[in-house]
Amino acid sequence: MTTLKNLLKATAITLGLVSAPFNAFANDSALTDRPTIVLIHGAFAASDSWDGVADILLADGYPVVSIANPLRSVSGDAAYARSVIDSIEGDTVLVGHSYGGMIISAAASGAANVKSLVYVASFAAEPGETIAQLAGQFPGSTLGQALATPVPLGNGINDLYIDQAKFGPQFAGDLPVEKTRLMAAAQRPVTDFALNEPAQSAAWKDLPSYHIFGTGDKNIPPAAMAFMAERAESRKTVVIDDASHVLMVSRPQAVADLIIEASQPE
Repeated sequence: MTTLKNLLKATAITLGLVSAPFNAFANDSALTDRPTIVLIHGAFAASDSWDGVADILLADGYPVVSIANPLRSVSGDAAYARSVIDSIEGDTVLVGHSYGGMIISAAASGAANVKSLVYVASFAAEPGETIAQLAGQFPGSTLGQALATPVPLGNGINDLYIDQAKFGPQFAGDLPVEKTRLMAAAQRPVTDFALNEPAQSAAWKDLPSYHIFGTGDKNIPPAAMAFMAERAESRKTVVIDDASHVLMVSRPQAVADLIIEASQPE
Protein backbone atom coordinates (compact mmCIF):
# COMPACT_ATOMS: atom_id res chain seq x y z
CA MET A 1 0.00 0.00 0.00
CA THR A 2 2.85 2.37 0.85
CA THR A 3 4.50 1.76 -2.52
CA LEU A 4 1.24 2.41 -4.36
CA LYS A 5 0.64 5.57 -2.34
CA ASN A 6 4.11 6.88 -3.18
CA LEU A 7 3.64 6.06 -6.85
CA LEU A 8 0.33 7.91 -6.98
CA LYS A 9 1.83 10.88 -5.18
CA ALA A 10 4.79 11.00 -7.58
CA THR A 11 2.41 10.86 -10.54
CA ALA A 12 0.28 13.63 -9.11
CA ILE A 13 3.28 15.90 -8.62
CA THR A 14 4.54 15.18 -12.14
CA LEU A 15 1.14 16.14 -13.53
CA GLY A 16 1.05 19.28 -11.43
CA LEU A 17 -1.94 18.08 -9.37
CA VAL A 18 -0.17 18.71 -6.07
CA SER A 19 2.71 20.99 -5.18
CA ALA A 20 3.83 19.97 -1.71
CA PRO A 21 7.56 19.06 -1.62
CA PHE A 22 8.46 15.44 -1.02
CA ASN A 23 11.39 13.08 -1.52
CA ALA A 24 10.29 10.98 -4.48
CA PHE A 25 13.55 9.06 -4.52
CA ALA A 26 14.57 9.06 -0.87
CA ASN A 27 17.48 6.70 -0.22
CA ASP A 28 17.04 3.66 1.97
CA SER A 29 18.48 4.44 5.40
CA ALA A 30 21.07 1.69 4.95
CA LEU A 31 22.45 3.44 1.87
CA THR A 32 22.63 7.04 3.03
CA ASP A 33 26.44 7.01 2.82
CA ARG A 34 26.22 6.54 -0.96
CA PRO A 35 25.01 9.12 -3.46
CA THR A 36 22.15 8.37 -5.79
CA ILE A 37 23.36 7.85 -9.34
CA VAL A 38 21.15 9.71 -11.83
CA LEU A 39 21.50 8.36 -15.37
CA ILE A 40 20.33 10.50 -18.31
CA HIS A 41 20.30 9.00 -21.79
CA GLY A 42 20.80 10.86 -25.03
CA ALA A 43 19.23 11.03 -28.47
CA PHE A 44 18.18 7.87 -30.31
CA ALA A 45 18.37 5.89 -27.06
CA ALA A 46 16.14 5.23 -24.05
CA SER A 47 16.53 4.79 -20.31
CA ASP A 48 17.06 1.04 -20.74
CA SER A 49 20.35 1.78 -22.50
CA TRP A 50 21.73 2.12 -18.96
CA ASP A 51 20.56 -1.34 -17.84
CA GLY A 52 24.02 -2.93 -17.82
CA VAL A 53 25.54 -0.03 -15.88
CA ALA A 54 22.58 0.19 -13.48
CA ASP A 55 22.79 -3.54 -12.75
CA ILE A 56 26.43 -3.18 -11.67
CA LEU A 57 25.74 -0.09 -9.55
CA LEU A 58 22.71 -1.59 -7.84
CA ALA A 59 24.64 -4.77 -7.05
CA ASP A 60 27.30 -2.57 -5.44
CA GLY A 61 24.71 -0.88 -3.22
CA TYR A 62 24.14 2.39 -5.05
CA PRO A 63 20.66 3.88 -5.41
CA VAL A 64 20.01 4.47 -9.12
CA VAL A 65 17.47 6.58 -11.01
CA SER A 66 17.42 6.29 -14.82
CA ILE A 67 15.48 9.25 -16.18
CA ALA A 68 13.34 9.05 -19.32
CA ASN A 69 14.78 12.10 -21.09
CA PRO A 70 12.08 13.86 -23.18
CA LEU A 71 14.58 14.88 -25.94
CA ARG A 72 12.53 17.97 -26.83
CA SER A 73 14.77 20.91 -25.87
CA VAL A 74 17.88 21.48 -23.78
CA SER A 75 16.13 23.97 -21.50
CA GLY A 76 12.94 21.94 -21.09
CA ASP A 77 14.71 18.61 -20.64
CA ALA A 78 17.11 20.14 -18.09
CA ALA A 79 14.18 21.57 -16.13
CA TYR A 80 12.56 18.14 -16.05
CA ALA A 81 15.81 16.52 -14.89
CA ARG A 82 16.28 19.19 -12.24
CA SER A 83 12.82 18.46 -10.82
CA VAL A 84 13.87 14.84 -10.35
CA ILE A 85 17.23 15.81 -8.86
CA ASP A 86 15.56 18.18 -6.39
CA SER A 87 13.29 15.37 -5.22
CA ILE A 88 16.21 13.13 -4.26
CA GLU A 89 17.28 13.04 -0.64
CA GLY A 90 21.04 13.24 -0.22
CA ASP A 91 23.93 13.59 -2.64
CA THR A 92 23.71 12.71 -6.31
CA VAL A 93 26.11 11.98 -9.16
CA LEU A 94 24.76 12.96 -12.57
CA VAL A 95 25.70 10.84 -15.57
CA GLY A 96 24.87 11.95 -19.11
CA HIS A 97 25.24 10.12 -22.40
CA SER A 98 25.70 12.15 -25.60
CA TYR A 99 22.95 14.84 -25.65
CA GLY A 100 22.44 13.96 -21.98
CA GLY A 101 25.69 15.78 -21.26
CA MET A 102 23.97 19.03 -22.20
CA ILE A 103 21.23 18.17 -19.73
CA ILE A 104 23.44 17.36 -16.74
CA SER A 105 25.52 20.51 -17.36
CA ALA A 106 22.38 22.62 -17.11
CA ALA A 107 20.40 20.66 -14.51
CA ALA A 108 23.28 20.59 -12.02
CA SER A 109 23.77 24.34 -12.07
CA GLY A 110 22.98 25.59 -8.58
CA ALA A 111 21.82 22.18 -7.33
CA ALA A 112 23.20 21.75 -3.84
CA ASN A 113 23.00 17.95 -3.82
CA VAL A 114 25.04 17.25 -6.98
CA LYS A 115 28.57 16.14 -6.09
CA SER A 116 30.03 15.34 -9.52
CA LEU A 117 29.31 14.90 -13.23
CA VAL A 118 30.15 11.98 -15.51
CA TYR A 119 30.14 12.48 -19.28
CA VAL A 120 29.72 9.25 -21.25
CA ALA A 121 30.49 9.80 -24.96
CA SER A 122 28.98 13.15 -24.26
CA PHE A 123 28.85 16.92 -24.76
CA ALA A 124 30.27 19.29 -22.16
CA ALA A 125 29.37 22.61 -23.76
CA GLU A 126 30.23 26.17 -22.90
CA PRO A 127 27.29 28.58 -22.57
CA GLY A 128 26.28 29.63 -26.06
CA GLU A 129 27.54 26.47 -27.76
CA THR A 130 25.22 23.98 -29.45
CA ILE A 131 25.49 20.26 -30.11
CA ALA A 132 25.46 20.87 -33.86
CA GLN A 133 28.30 23.35 -33.50
CA LEU A 134 30.47 21.11 -31.32
CA ALA A 135 29.88 17.98 -33.42
CA GLY A 136 30.91 19.87 -36.55
CA GLN A 137 33.94 21.55 -35.01
CA PHE A 138 36.08 18.44 -35.53
CA PRO A 139 36.01 15.96 -38.44
CA GLY A 140 34.76 12.41 -38.01
CA SER A 141 31.01 12.44 -37.37
CA THR A 142 28.89 10.63 -39.97
CA LEU A 143 25.60 11.13 -38.15
CA GLY A 144 24.22 13.57 -40.72
CA GLN A 145 24.45 11.00 -43.50
CA ALA A 146 22.84 8.32 -41.32
CA LEU A 147 19.67 10.24 -40.43
CA ALA A 148 16.31 9.21 -41.86
CA THR A 149 13.86 11.69 -43.41
CA PRO A 150 12.86 14.13 -40.63
CA VAL A 151 9.35 13.90 -39.20
CA PRO A 152 7.76 17.39 -39.18
CA LEU A 153 6.14 18.44 -35.90
CA GLY A 154 5.03 21.94 -36.98
CA ASN A 155 6.46 25.40 -36.37
CA GLY A 156 9.57 24.41 -38.31
CA ILE A 157 10.58 21.75 -35.76
CA ASN A 158 11.31 18.16 -36.78
CA ASP A 159 11.88 14.85 -35.05
CA LEU A 160 15.10 13.14 -36.07
CA TYR A 161 15.72 9.39 -36.25
CA ILE A 162 18.67 7.34 -37.45
CA ASP A 163 17.85 5.28 -40.53
CA GLN A 164 17.27 1.78 -39.15
CA ALA A 165 19.42 0.23 -41.90
CA LYS A 166 22.35 2.43 -40.82
CA PHE A 167 21.75 2.38 -37.08
CA GLY A 168 24.11 -0.47 -36.15
CA PRO A 169 27.28 0.73 -37.93
CA GLN A 170 26.57 4.37 -37.04
CA PHE A 171 25.49 4.14 -33.42
CA ALA A 172 26.57 0.81 -32.00
CA GLY A 173 29.21 -0.78 -34.19
CA ASP A 174 30.67 -2.90 -31.37
CA LEU A 175 27.38 -4.65 -30.53
CA PRO A 176 25.84 -7.78 -32.12
CA VAL A 177 23.55 -7.17 -35.10
CA GLU A 178 20.61 -8.76 -33.27
CA LYS A 179 20.96 -6.21 -30.47
CA THR A 180 21.32 -3.20 -32.76
CA ARG A 181 18.23 -4.19 -34.76
CA LEU A 182 16.17 -4.01 -31.57
CA MET A 183 17.78 -0.73 -30.53
CA ALA A 184 17.07 0.74 -33.98
CA ALA A 185 13.42 -0.24 -33.78
CA ALA A 186 13.03 1.20 -30.28
CA GLN A 187 15.08 4.39 -30.76
CA ARG A 188 13.59 7.61 -29.44
CA PRO A 189 13.80 10.71 -31.63
CA VAL A 190 15.34 14.04 -30.73
CA THR A 191 14.15 17.35 -32.15
CA ASP A 192 16.42 19.34 -34.42
CA PHE A 193 15.58 22.29 -32.16
CA ALA A 194 17.27 20.53 -29.23
CA LEU A 195 20.45 19.95 -31.23
CA ASN A 196 20.62 23.64 -32.11
CA GLU A 197 19.59 25.19 -28.78
CA PRO A 198 22.56 26.94 -27.12
CA ALA A 199 23.73 25.81 -23.71
CA GLN A 200 22.77 28.24 -20.98
CA SER A 201 25.06 27.04 -18.21
CA ALA A 202 28.06 24.79 -17.63
CA ALA A 203 28.04 23.13 -14.22
CA TRP A 204 31.36 21.43 -15.05
CA LYS A 205 33.00 24.79 -14.34
CA ASP A 206 32.09 24.41 -10.67
CA LEU A 207 31.82 20.64 -10.15
CA PRO A 208 34.37 17.85 -10.68
CA SER A 209 33.79 16.09 -13.99
CA TYR A 210 34.81 12.68 -15.33
CA HIS A 211 34.80 11.70 -19.01
CA ILE A 212 34.74 8.41 -20.91
CA PHE A 213 34.44 7.77 -24.64
CA GLY A 214 35.56 5.39 -27.38
CA THR A 215 37.79 5.83 -30.39
CA GLY A 216 35.16 4.11 -32.58
CA ASP A 217 32.49 6.76 -31.96
CA LYS A 218 30.86 7.90 -35.22
CA ASN A 219 28.31 10.26 -33.68
CA ILE A 220 30.65 12.59 -31.80
CA PRO A 221 34.22 12.89 -33.06
CA PRO A 222 36.60 11.52 -30.40
CA ALA A 223 38.73 14.64 -30.91
CA ALA A 224 35.75 16.77 -29.89
CA MET A 225 35.23 14.78 -26.70
CA ALA A 226 38.94 14.94 -25.87
CA PHE A 227 38.81 18.71 -26.38
CA MET A 228 35.78 19.10 -24.10
CA ALA A 229 37.27 16.87 -21.39
CA GLU A 230 40.53 18.84 -21.38
CA ARG A 231 38.68 22.15 -21.34
CA ALA A 232 36.61 20.98 -18.37
CA GLU A 233 39.80 19.96 -16.52
CA SER A 234 38.46 16.42 -16.22
CA ARG A 235 39.46 14.66 -13.02
CA LYS A 236 39.82 11.47 -15.06
CA THR A 237 39.38 10.76 -18.76
CA VAL A 238 39.03 7.17 -19.97
CA VAL A 239 39.41 6.43 -23.68
CA ILE A 240 38.46 2.93 -24.84
CA ASP A 241 39.89 1.67 -28.12
CA ASP A 242 37.25 0.88 -30.76
CA ALA A 243 34.30 1.48 -28.41
CA SER A 244 31.21 2.84 -30.17
CA HIS A 245 28.95 5.72 -29.22
CA VAL A 246 26.95 3.48 -26.84
CA LEU A 247 29.82 2.26 -24.69
CA MET A 248 27.48 2.20 -21.67
CA VAL A 249 25.85 -0.76 -23.47
CA SER A 250 28.98 -2.39 -24.87
CA ARG A 251 31.36 -1.57 -21.99
CA PRO A 252 29.13 -1.24 -18.90
CA GLN A 253 31.83 -2.25 -16.41
CA ALA A 254 34.22 0.49 -17.53
CA VAL A 255 31.44 3.08 -17.34
CA ALA A 256 30.26 1.85 -13.93
CA ASP A 257 33.83 1.89 -12.59
CA LEU A 258 34.23 5.55 -13.55
CA ILE A 259 30.87 6.45 -11.99
CA ILE A 260 31.89 4.72 -8.76
CA GLU A 261 35.15 6.66 -8.77
CA ALA A 262 33.24 9.91 -9.31
CA SER A 263 31.02 9.07 -6.32
CA GLN A 264 33.84 8.78 -3.80
CA PRO A 265 34.31 11.41 -1.08
CA GLU A 266 36.72 14.20 -1.90
